[in-house]
Amino acid sequence: MDSFAFIIHPIDTYDVARKFKFMKNWPEKVIEGVMKHLPPVKVSHITGVRSPYNEVEGWFVGCPLTTRQMMTLPEEFVIQKIIKAGKLAEKLGAKIVGLGAFTSVVGDAGITISKNLNIPVTTGNSYTVATAIEGAVKAAEIMGKDIKNAEVVVIGATGSIGKVCAEILARDARFLTLVGRNTQRLESIAEKILRETGLSVRITSNVKNALKKADVIITVTSSVDSVIDAEDLKPGAVVCDVARPRDVSKEVAEKRDDVLIIEGGVVEVPGDVNFNFNFGFPPKTSYACMAETMILALEQRYECFTLGRDLTVEQVEEISRLAKKHGFKLAGFRSFERPVTEEQIERIKENARKNLAKWESKAI
Repeated sequence: MDSFAFIIHPIDTYDVARKFKFMKNWPEKVIEGVMKHLPPVKVSHITGVRSPYNEVEGWFVGCPLTTRQMMTLPEEFVIQKIIKAGKLAEKLGAKIVGLGAFTSVVGDAGITISKNLNIPVTTGNSYTVATAIEGAVKAAEIMGKDIKNAEVVVIGATGSIGKVCAEILARDARFLTLVGRNTQRLESIAEKILRETGLSVRITSNVKNALKKADVIITVTSSVDSVIDAEDLKPGAVVCDVARPRDVSKEVAEKRDDVLIIEGGVVEVPGDVNFNFNFGFPPKTSYACMAETMILALEQRYECFTLGRDLTVEQVEEISRLAKKHGFKLAGFRSFERPVTEEQIERIKENARKNLAKWESKAI
């Protein structure tokens, strides 16, 4: 049977204590200290991923490091730990392995890991971008905004993911602003978009100014700190944060109950899938990056589909086409590792309606 594996890791020590309840009263430093010495583990066997064209099985492989450890421990140590997890995936029989969460961010985004394994590696970023754009457009519709007439802003537009997002959004948006630190590169992307789509986009290095009128924001910077402040967002704005580390801090979401902050889409997986592991999603749904690995296995495309930090429109279009072929589709939204409910969205819409007039009077 065709097969895949996907490397996951705990977001924080809370996730570890949730799995190993005897650790729930342990200090964070003690938990992380123990984890540094643990080997990768098989977390679960995934069954029932089935499309009209193929059926595959897979495994979750756990890399025992939290997000903070991945960001702060020596890069070589972290990469070696991920490679060991990839080796375990090979032993289990996986024919391709996907990198989840920060395992796809550290170092050179999978290239070194791929060189040290005998099976292909993919970061899942192509399908993540595809679903982020689809999710942002859908979220805008729910908030009462048509992407064709909305003020759309891409922050981090000079990076590979930001550039791809800008190029795809330029096909539909009439009002598009690109934000980045390098003005020369922004001009180059703006010229390419004008040449290919006929759309004249605005460019700026000033995030605050770009956000004042923004209805839909996709943010994908490589900044280690958040780049969006709570007071800059217009009531009713939709922010899709694709960046890792995040561009929007949790504090912003807590201060602003009139904006919708999402981190891309939840993907419905075809078949009667059983992950045999609760990662906090509704049944039969997954992250887009997980789905990319499953799609490639279903398609028997055993290749390093998305690696490194370069990404093209063609890759995003190709994985979107394959996703539709095999029956994957957007199922919902996530925000700060938690599902966004319809009730939350209704509250945000109501609060935005109340605050918008006040915001517009201040903006005049």
